[in-house]
Amino acid sequence: MKINRMFEIIYILLDKKTITARELAEHFEVSERTIYRDIETLSAAGIPVYMSRGKGGGISILDNFVLNKTVLTEEEKTDILSALQAVGAINFNGTDSALQKLGSLFGENNSDWIEIDFSSWYHAEEESKLFQDMKSAILSKKRIRFVYSSGKGERTAREVEPLRLCFKGMSQYLYAYCTLRKDFRFFKLSRIKDLVVTDKRFERKITGPIFKDNMFQETYITLKLKLDADMAYRVYDEFDHYTKQDDGSFMVETIFPMGEWIFSYIASFGSHCEVLEPLEVRNSIKAELQKTIHNYL
Repeated sequence: MKINRMFEIIYILLDKKTITARELAEHFEVSERTIYRDIETLSAAGIPVYMSRGKGGGISILDNFVLNKTVLTEEEKTDILSALQAVGAINFNGTDSALQKLGSLFGENNSDWIEIDFSSWYHAEEESKLFQDMKSAILSKKRIRFVYSSGKGERTAREVEPLRLCFKGMSQYLYAYCTLRKDFRFFKLSRIKDLVVTDKRFERKITGPIFKDNMFQETYITLKLKLDADMAYRVYDEFDHYTKQDDGSFMVETIFPMGEWIFSYIASFGSHCEVLEPLEVRNSIKAELQKTIHNYL
């Protein structure tokens, strides 16, 4: 408790420049004698605090002081502030205050070299509320209820024990114990609707990383695609390995998880994509396209 108080005293001095012992004592609800002892401890630790008498006097700290004497290197300080900015990107309340305090204590740092925003271009307020409700439920260990839409379009009511918010690839997930399935599940946040935080408490907890290579138990296949030159922007955005042909088209080889969704992904390229291999995927895509054409006959 004493360490926390002295840490805040330093922040207050950096912010206000000068403050009286009485004001600090009232702020922390301690005696003025306790404040004087804290100041002596800070001074002995090498923090340049000093006291002045008379009108406008009080406890002050040197104007050019920053915590250069901490065990953190300049690179580590910058990493901490940048990480805090990243946390702020997911709308966690209180981040700005912590960032301001640490920035003052660390001095000028190049923490603005990156800007991160996980929110979509729309529904930002709804996403923020969803995050805050989930954060509250996870920290207070309360079950939540919601309606979930699966990848197959099935909507089911779920009651879960929320354990962790996760980010993987370009998606955001809730990792929770599902009382309906009697097992741990990942729920994609964009498919969660009508979230309600209940008063039912749970004791279950997890430690360590939860993303593993076999976590989703997917079956992966290697796809070979031919994409027209018009799809260049998507080739650059979505694929790591490709070869540009003389006519401007692209030959792409990539690994994808097998599933019904693969047709939707291929179809998103319209007529600009041809599946070359494997043959069974090429044939299944062809069959699905024929069914689609039949709908317009």
